[in-house]
Amino acid sequence: MLEVLKALVLGIVQGLTEFLPVSSSGHLELARVILQDESTAEVGLLMSVVLHFGTALATVFVFRSDIMKLLGKSVNGEKESLKYIWWIILSMIPAAIVGVYFDETLELLFDKNLLLVGAMLLVTAGLLWFSDKYHESEGELRAPSALIIGTAQALAILPGISRSGATISMALFLKIPRAEAARFSFLMVVPLIFGKIAKDVISGSLFSSDINGLALGVGFVAAFVSGAWACQWMIRIVQAAKLRYFAFYCLIVGSIAIGTQFL
Repeated sequence: MLEVLKALVLGIVQGLTEFLPVSSSGHLELARVILQDESTAEVGLLMSVVLHFGTALATVFVFRSDIMKLLGKSVNGEKESLKYIWWIILSMIPAAIVGVYFDETLELLFDKNLLLVGAMLLVTAGLLWFSDKYHESEGELRAPSALIIGTAQALAILPGISRSGATISMALFLKIPRAEAARFSFLMVVPLIFGKIAKDVISGSLFSSDINGLALGVGFVAAFVSGAWACQWMIRIVQAAKLRYFAFYCLIVGSIAIGTQFL
């Protein structure tokens, strides 16, 4: 039962922090320390993947209308929709390369390394602070910008760097309008998460761990429900140019995480 309760908390943390620009992976590591979770790095990464799957489905739920229109128009050969799908594919390349060639190294980072989490949260704070100063602009999403935003997403694999914060900030730096920056940031990660799940299913790694199945399910549902709510809230936050408030939050939490390592 304790494992199930921990999974519930981790699912809620994942759902909220996947979309809010405060680093879901970093907060999962902080939550594991607070909950005194003794899971191995392998089990911790497995739970993280499943929780990310829950938030990926939450993204599909929130943007279901946009996704259906995009796919429908693409099937009919509409050029703008086909280009948008191509941009999403381009954005996936950097993170896919990191995931394929540095998978084992990444596993070691998901082992309650608070010093790394704290340092990366400070990086996230800086990104949010500076990007929030960018006013609404009329730039367009193009292939080069999609690749640059995808590179920011790849760097956000590090626990403590917010994926949504890094990608949305980079989009704003590239003068992409706020609403489109949030939309692209959330849609671009969905294929990656599904790809990661498929890779783990094929390799059998999802079934090689002794993780509690009920805990896994509870965490997944909690991540989906809280993620669907947080996704819609985050869209409003980006449009209202209020990312700086999360910059302060990341600065405080990151500083505390670093400070605990020197006490």
